[in-house]
Amino acid sequence: MTSPVTTPDRRRWFALAIVMTAAFMDLVDVTIVNIAIPSIQRDAGATVSQIQWITAGYALAFAAGLITGGRLGDIYGRKRLFLIGIAGFTLASALCGFAANPEMLVASRILQGGMAAMMVPQVLSIVHATFPAEERGKVFGLFGMIVGLGAVSGPLLGALLTEWNLFGLEWRPIFLINLPVGIAGLLLGRRFISESKAPRALKLDLVGVVLVTLGLLMLIYPLTRGRELGWPVWGHVVMGSSVLVFGALVAYEKYKTRRDGSPLVELSLFKVKSFAAGIAVQVVFGVALGVFFLVWTMYMQVGLGWTALHAGLTGVPFSIAVSAAAGISVQKLVPRFGRKVLQTGALAMVAGLLIYIWEAGRYGAGITSWQMALRLVVMGVGMGLIVAPLTDAVLSDVPREHAGSASGLINTTQQMGTALGLGLVSVVFFGTIGDHLAPTEVGQAFTDAFSNSLWYVVGVLAVIFLLVFALPGRPAQHVEGGAQDADPEAGPVEKTPELV
Repeated sequence: MTSPVTTPDRRRWFALAIVMTAAFMDLVDVTIVNIAIPSIQRDAGATVSQIQWITAGYALAFAAGLITGGRLGDIYGRKRLFLIGIAGFTLASALCGFAANPEMLVASRILQGGMAAMMVPQVLSIVHATFPAEERGKVFGLFGMIVGLGAVSGPLLGALLTEWNLFGLEWRPIFLINLPVGIAGLLLGRRFISESKAPRALKLDLVGVVLVTLGLLMLIYPLTRGRELGWPVWGHVVMGSSVLVFGALVAYEKYKTRRDGSPLVELSLFKVKSFAAGIAVQVVFGVALGVFFLVWTMYMQVGLGWTALHAGLTGVPFSIAVSAAAGISVQKLVPRFGRKVLQTGALAMVAGLLIYIWEAGRYGAGITSWQMALRLVVMGVGMGLIVAPLTDAVLSDVPREHAGSASGLINTTQQMGTALGLGLVSVVFFGTIGDHLAPTEVGQAFTDAFSNSLWYVVGVLAVIFLLVFALPGRPAQHVEGGAQDADPEAGPVEKTPELV
């Protein structure tokens, strides 16, 4: 029996704009706070520990809730969970912006991260369930452009809003700017986003929720706070024990699959070669990004003594290059060259890093933004060639009924990789800087530590180059009614769900 032919509704592009805006809002919020930390310390009187929790609390709640958020979308509807997430994210942003003290700000940031975990997995799920396979390449190209813009726009926007000190609010506008965006997304999302969920009834796996949340917290919490606490023994024990929790999770999910077919983590996804290989690349790529962006920011603002705005503007060529490369990679390059595009991207990022290492050594603390521009463009092109095709490769063969679970896993593994990268920064960057530096020694010490860290990133990208060999050589040929677009037990599936 063939699927009924339907004319795709043009309003699905409005839906795409809405979910992409929400994704961009989250990407910006992850990095925008770092720039405003001095202002928060000065205006709110936050302690060092509270500052750590303002940044780490969001990341912990976000990472711990992603898989659960994705599965809730499969069960109760992706549109419904997206709207709940964006409403909660907007409310939490308001609470952050109007926080009366540091304790309230920490609690609001944790809430904001939890709401982002409800909202973000639905983005890829809605795209996967709404757009026909032949259009997804274009859509994931746009998604890659958004990722590129979000990677650098956060620090730049944070610098601008903080330095402008709008209405004397100091750091508060970095959160309050989410309010009009979130309200518009909520109102427009109700009208234009199509509802979708798993075609057969699923149940929420509460034991799985507890195990996956516990395992992620045991892995990420010690990494997030390790440097501040001096890398205590208990932190290493907790991280090591997380392996046992994840092992228990796998065993229970197998049992849950046999019992009622409603596990939290759909382990059958890992039998899809493109998904399993893509997830591995996601983790390693997250490590590279976690190391690079933090040490790059520290190098410019502390080592070189640049202002937040100066550092933010320096990243503009990188952002433009990522967006441009991502826009053409899926649509033009991947159909012709397949996985070689991702490998070329890894090599381009390596080339940019090697140029960076050479110039940092040559110019030292006297380096200028213009001298950084070339390497940033080369690195940005490389990142753009990886990020957009990778998302398409991971989801290309995933059955629609498991889109939420797959999306949650993609985002979670990316966050895990980033957390691992941030943990490594304490070793590869701060580990090479002396504890007591004279003012005249800071520039050279940070330059040396920066170059040392980049060599580690080069090594990680080499691993990515090798892992990409496990991905399909060419993108799958999507056809109407293919496995990725229909559940065999659900009968005919229309290519465009009815808008509700």
